[in-house]
Amino acid sequence: MSIKAQAAIFIDRDGTLIEDRDYLHKPEEVVFFPGALQALAAASKAGFVIVMITNQSGVGRGYFTMADVENVHQYINAELAKEGVTIARISPAFLQDARDELGLDLSQSFMIGDKWIDVEAGWNAGVKQSILVRTGYGAEVERQRINDLNGAMVEENLTSAITRILTQKRG
Repeated sequence: MSIKAQAAIFIDRDGTLIEDRDYLHKPEEVVFFPGALQALAAASKAGFVIVMITNQSGVGRGYFTMADVENVHQYINAELAKEGVTIARISPAFLQDARDELGLDLSQSFMIGDKWIDVEAGWNAGVKQSILVRTGYGAEVERQRINDLNGAMVEENLTSAITRILTQKRG
């Protein structure tokens, strides 16, 4: 008997889950978008694996350390845990690595982000739907790439994106 692979929601960290702050490296600077924690709780309860995607270039540039990043992630995880949400994996934009490690079905999964690279990462990985949110850089990306977005869904924020996903799932 084979185990059915799970669907995931991949969420970009900065500009999607939390406000984008230049080179964020202190837990006290983390500001969640309104409703984001509760939306992830609803997605988790509906059976989705939650994977946070983040690329912290400030480490490579020497602006802060990997320990600083870990402290921020511990804070984010603690806040999510209060809502009953567990981040299954925190990853740079390698959705296939998360698929392999967690046994995910990318064809039934979603990528949510505020940058063009997030949309493309989802498409390149073969997710069911890439969703651009208008928070963070998303509104500007939508204006600049409007003709390139035909395969992507555009939503106001993480909450509305997850609401749309859960409505489709029930659907």
